[in-house]
Amino acid sequence: MASYKAPLRDMRFVLFELMGGDDLASLPGYEEFTRDLIDPVLEEAAKVCEEVLHPLNRSGDEEGCTFENGVVRTPKGFIEAYKTFRDGGWTSIACDPAYGGQGLPKSVNTLVEEMICSANLSFGMYPGLSHGAYVSLHGYGSDELKDAYLPKMVDGTWSGTMCLTEPHCGTDLGLLRTKAVPQDDGSYKITGTKIFISAGEHDLTENIIHLVLARLPDAPKGVKGISLFLVPKFMPDSDGNPGPRNGVACGSIEHKMGIKASSTCVMNFDDATGWLIGQPHKGMQAMFAMMNTERLSVGIQGLGLAEASYQGAVTYARERIQGRSLTGVKHPDKAADPIIVHPDVRRMLLTQRAYVEGCRALGAWAARALDLQKHHTDPAVQEENEEFVALITPVIKALMTDLGFEATNLGVQVFGGHGFIREHGMEQYVRDCRIAQIYEGTNGVQALDLVGRKLPAKAGRNLRRFFHPVAEYIETHVEDDTMGEFVQPLAKAFVRLQQATAQVARAGMANPDEAGAAATDYLRLFGLTALAYLWARMVEVSLPKVGGADDSDGFYTAKVNTARFYMERVLPQTNGLFAQIMAGGKSIMAFDEAAF
Repeated sequence: MASYKAPLRDMRFVLFELMGGDDLASLPGYEEFTRDLIDPVLEEAAKVCEEVLHPLNRSGDEEGCTFENGVVRTPKGFIEAYKTFRDGGWTSIACDPAYGGQGLPKSVNTLVEEMICSANLSFGMYPGLSHGAYVSLHGYGSDELKDAYLPKMVDGTWSGTMCLTEPHCGTDLGLLRTKAVPQDDGSYKITGTKIFISAGEHDLTENIIHLVLARLPDAPKGVKGISLFLVPKFMPDSDGNPGPRNGVACGSIEHKMGIKASSTCVMNFDDATGWLIGQPHKGMQAMFAMMNTERLSVGIQGLGLAEASYQGAVTYARERIQGRSLTGVKHPDKAADPIIVHPDVRRMLLTQRAYVEGCRALGAWAARALDLQKHHTDPAVQEENEEFVALITPVIKALMTDLGFEATNLGVQVFGGHGFIREHGMEQYVRDCRIAQIYEGTNGVQALDLVGRKLPAKAGRNLRRFFHPVAEYIETHVEDDTMGEFVQPLAKAFVRLQQATAQVARAGMANPDEAGAAATDYLRLFGLTALAYLWARMVEVSLPKVGGADDSDGFYTAKVNTARFYMERVLPQTNGLFAQIMAGGKSIMAFDEAAF
């Protein structure tokens, strides 16, 4: 059976040594978040994830959720685990202290999210969706709504959902049909059906607060006519406790490939009472606040599952004996050598490791930008980081889930036939990871968002927030004898990215299908270059410590060696991606539709 140990050593490296997390306490509102406070938080999160959540991962997958007479029950142990999670304050760590939250930096919360996803992604969906709903309500709700609902959502007594998708309407939300009819008391009656609603119904909390996209009677057509509403499962009484049942019910739950312990529901709204969040017809603005939070979190899901799969694969490769090393016996005391001696097994393990540690750094970079965007005192710095987050969000969501899926598949491959067997736990990571490439906007949609919206936004200013620091770094370090073997491959990939960016912009202006045909390859090229930049920075931090007292466990030596593998064996993918982008989209778009 798979086991999990939180990678606290690498998390601390990324947070404090790579991203300068020690200066978080200099930001207004973060004064108390020094390393002395952050370290115990990470250690306690690790305990909860290792000892409470992970033991339920396989059993939750096998049992799944059950649905009977409109009631959804989570697997055995989930209610008790959620109570432990809630009582420990984990639902509130990244929330506003004004509503009972602990206000931890996003830089810290991202690491906690990763641990939860590694330990038990299905469980993590429940508080994860609640936090997305919290973000939207906190940003756009009236003071009355926030005062009434946020404290109990923050403390985990109540949970939240995002109700967007309809049977005929997924990515194209302009087609949605759910109606909202104004009432004399200022409320609205919501009627419609939503599908694929994660945590739409369950038995973990006293109440469930649905955030629902719907149309007012006078709504313009398309996405400009969508409003956002708060619809509780139970109407709060005068004391703020759950009262009578609202007109919302679960019609069924989906039977899925993965995340089986997370309830994915069809939700029916039948004259359900709701309240407007934000302005009429401006629901997309509030929705995207929620979606962008979730897209970053989904990227972290890919990372978390990749980490768990890597740990399982390494343990197995050290223990499983098969054949002898190609260069001679390495363990004469055993009937065969452990498979970790074989080059192809090492290739797979190092690929997993390079993906995991690179993506952890990428997630930390975005999290730090979010902290600076929200808490820095200089409006110019806030704006710069807001632009960077806008640019990097689709890259994180798509790249980290694509690489997560690749990594979990490699984990199965390391196990061979045993990886295909349920009892080892490796195949579950593959199944659970697959959805991350689909929900919160498919990865193809993320690529279109990158090339169609984020690159041209503000006359390309968003792009500068990535291009400028990378260009400056290369110029500073490319002739450094100690850094050259890492920076020179980065420089070549960066040149390819610049050329590809110009090509996508030129071709896309003449024919949008050209940009669409290049989008997925372009996002991957962008993402791999970003990881190369971060790997070079990690080497810069690590090299001075290699062989020293701080490297007694070989941590920094392994960091440098993993970076070398990334530059030599992973980054060359950018050559092929560049060729594909420059080839254009003719072979895709000219193919006769009838011939498919």
